[in-house]
Amino acid sequence: MARTKEFDPDAALQAALELFWQRGYEATSMADLVERLGIARASVYATFGSKRELYLRALERYCEQSDSARMLELSQPGPALPAVRALVRQYAEVGEGEARRGCFVTNTAVELAPHDPDASRRVEASLDRLETLLTAALVRAEAQGELPVGREPRALARMLVVLLQGIRVVGKTADGGARARAAAEQALALLD
Repeated sequence: MARTKEFDPDAALQAALELFWQRGYEATSMADLVERLGIARASVYATFGSKRELYLRALERYCEQSDSARMLELSQPGPALPAVRALVRQYAEVGEGEARRGCFVTNTAVELAPHDPDASRRVEASLDRLETLLTAALVRAEAQGELPVGREPRALARMLVVLLQGIRVVGKTADGGARARAAAEQALALLD
């Protein structure tokens, strides 16, 4: 007879997400995961597979959560450009300590995507979704007369995605916050 799980797999996945996001893939050991999740190593393997599989599932969870939040922010009725500006400024608000951990997708792009095809595909899919959301918001802004004539919403969206990911990388440095805010404001000037 199969035993029932004595832990909540959903809560364990969320805890793994937080740990991987804080430390990265390589710096997180299986012992770290066992300690943080509060479950036996065998249970981690039985429920999630390998450390890599757990990482990829945590990345998928992060993407689902952040995609939902971005969709909500960018698809509100009314003017679209203020939502785009708010998103860019939100990315540029780089703090200290925990806030400096950046974006889990960006961290994965830097750490794993160059040599892990599965991680790379997930990063690409996330960037594509963000670009699509920004494009839709900018198309709406154009249709509502908020965006100057002659601007190409898709090209602007792509530029913003690259900027946002760069902001997250630069934001990890000591002077990252000032640089990120200055770059964000310069990019936002292109929307005027």
